[in-house]
Amino acid sequence: MLAQNFDLGLMVITRLVFIVTAVTALVMAAVAREDAYRAAGKKTKSFWLIVLGLAVAVNVVPFFSMLLLSIAGLIASIVFFVDVRPALREVSGGGRRSGGGSSSDGPYGPWNGGR
Repeated sequence: MLAQNFDLGLMVITRLVFIVTAVTALVMAAVAREDAYRAAGKKTKSFWLIVLGLAVAVNVVPFFSMLLLSIAGLIASIVFFVDVRPALREVSGGGRRSGGGSSSDGPYGPWNGGR
């Protein structure tokens, strides 16, 4: 009984992680500009929206709930986070330290350790 409840709980948590990852990647892909994809040398925005939309659908719709498809959707989301999103941020000028500040800079200027 306890093992069955543990397995069910683990499956629910895994499914939620897959869904949150896919939805987050889809939203970030939708927010980015189309020309940033071309400038970064990545696939088009519509390609990533379709792939990540399928990843969301595979994880949300119970009919498609096959583990292999869910893992493929997770891999697509991870590829977006690790490869595409950093390239889009670099091209778009995203990030707080794009102005050349040091790692010790705070929101009001450099931190000098109380000197």
